[in-house]
Amino acid sequence: MIDSRFVVAVFSAIVLMLSLSLVVLFLTYFERKALARIQQRKGPTRVGYMGILQPFADAVKLITKEDIIPARSDKAVYWIAPVAVFIPAFVIWVTIPVARGVVLENLDLGLFYIVAVSVFSVLGLLLAGWGSANKWAVIGGLRAAGQLVSYEIPFIMSILAIAVLGQTLNLRTIVESQSQFAYGLFQPLGLFIFFTSGLAELGRTPFDIHHAESEVVGGPFVEYSGAHWAVFFLTEYVNTFTVAVLTVLLFLGGWNWPTMPFEGLAHTVLSMMWLLLKTVIVIWLIFWIRGTYPRIRIDQLMTFSWKFLVPLSFINVVLTACVVFYGLSLWFLSVLSVLILSGGFWLMKKSAGLGSEYNTVTIVSSRELMENVQPIHVADKDVS
Repeated sequence: MIDSRFVVAVFSAIVLMLSLSLVVLFLTYFERKALARIQQRKGPTRVGYMGILQPFADAVKLITKEDIIPARSDKAVYWIAPVAVFIPAFVIWVTIPVARGVVLENLDLGLFYIVAVSVFSVLGLLLAGWGSANKWAVIGGLRAAGQLVSYEIPFIMSILAIAVLGQTLNLRTIVESQSQFAYGLFQPLGLFIFFTSGLAELGRTPFDIHHAESEVVGGPFVEYSGAHWAVFFLTEYVNTFTVAVLTVLLFLGGWNWPTMPFEGLAHTVLSMMWLLLKTVIVIWLIFWIRGTYPRIRIDQLMTFSWKFLVPLSFINVVLTACVVFYGLSLWFLSVLSVLILSGGFWLMKKSAGLGSEYNTVTIVSSRELMENVQPIHVADKDVS
């Protein structure tokens, strides 16, 4: 006899997979329209009404496209890499709630589970680069590992500050503790660190270093095509949705409504709609950043993490712990966070200004030196 719990688990997994797939289809269409509006274009218009069926056409194309495997690749590693990237992005949704009672498994250590599972994605990128037997793919995989490890530190520290503030690792409890004020009001510094580190974890512009076309021709995914490449594509958009939802749950009050007018099923539906509305706004911000910011250099990427985000994330945790331990007002924490964030930006801008001034002086000096060089006239000689 089949265990009923096993049937429920399989059914839940199928529903979750279908839901995330539909979300990815919507996000691809939404991103194209958002970028088209920013760039004064129209985006998809031909397939379906206003191009609404274009994501389904793209999905059919990727599934039916020929899947070419490099002759010298490590076949086992090559096949396992997309799965190793997708599984963490999928199983992380086991404990992410979308309403008070809508969650597969409400874990008391939910935040710990999310942090522990999310770090496994870097393994898949390394396997993809190594298994492809391509030097550009290997370089892309190593760049991805360096980037993800660097930004994982401020990402985790910003989550730790929320755990200290809420005195729990349970996501549902954290959301319920924001019924009066969202933690983003008290943690503007933590919100900035979490959102920026999340963008870097996603590898989206301006942090798309590991698959930069102009440098490593596609990074660890350069040798993938068809369904294999589609899995990487699916994972990127699932992770984008995950980061947006976690931003809303941890910093923007989650599904809390100012004054919810209904109870029961209507309360659950309205809560989910309110959460999704906030999530859409965050996702639009992610797309807006992609459409307006250029890609930064890899040295700038690493410097921004280790010299700016990492120190600020430790300061944020210590500051939050002190305020909670001594029972100070959370608005005091909010003011200090704004001052520290503003001071960090001022220092970063000042450092950049000094660097650009130095470069300008160097260029002008070199130009003056070249202008002062006198041409040397050599007399004709018989060298035969």
